[in-house]
Amino acid sequence: MPSTPRALVFDAYGTLFDVHSVVTLAEELAPRQGAVLSQLWRTKQLEYTWLESLMLSPAYARDDFSTLTARALDYALAQLMVPLEAADRQRLLDAYRVLAPFPDASNALADLGPRPRWILSNGTRAMLEPLVAASPLAAHLDGILSVDEVGIYKPSPRVYQLAVDALGLPAADIGFVSSNGWDAAGAKAFGFTTFWINRYGLPVERHAAEPDYVVGSLANIPSIVSAT
Repeated sequence: MPSTPRALVFDAYGTLFDVHSVVTLAEELAPRQGAVLSQLWRTKQLEYTWLESLMLSPAYARDDFSTLTARALDYALAQLMVPLEAADRQRLLDAYRVLAPFPDASNALADLGPRPRWILSNGTRAMLEPLVAASPLAAHLDGILSVDEVGIYKPSPRVYQLAVDALGLPAADIGFVSSNGWDAAGAKAFGFTTFWINRYGLPVERHAAEPDYVVGSLANIPSIVSAT
């Protein structure tokens, strides 16, 4: 059996906050293409993080998540041939600063206290801190860690090491929670006790060991943690 987590670390985008809560605005600005625009934007955003990590060299500097988010939006708009004025493009980017938390997030975080509960995210602090502060999740989170502190993106082990260093716990005593299968795989390989929030019934990733727990909702985690 996995260790009982003494602290919990959460991915932010797609796990605590719904990246597709931008769809309503996207549909307003790109009628009949809002959902596909949001999906393509997110897919390209993640792809850019992986490519930037692989391409790191003395001759190639990594761009931060805010920059990659903007570039991914520009790619999605170009692929879908959606003409947007600069002001409307900025409205979409600004929407990333006020993403809606998932309905199961606040109660799950509250129920997991008093264990430390932190965010570990690809996002910059300038993106994450106001997002959390404006949400009901702020009362149930103890800290935020950004990949900017190590200059590379998930799933680099250097990113997951941030949580070990911040919490002063061995990896096995930290529960890592993500809705992204590739992120859960990276965290499992690092040595965390992993919880994959599989909201859409997707198959597990095949390139790494399976997560310790596969659940459909954040609401499932407190009872698992209490029982271990």
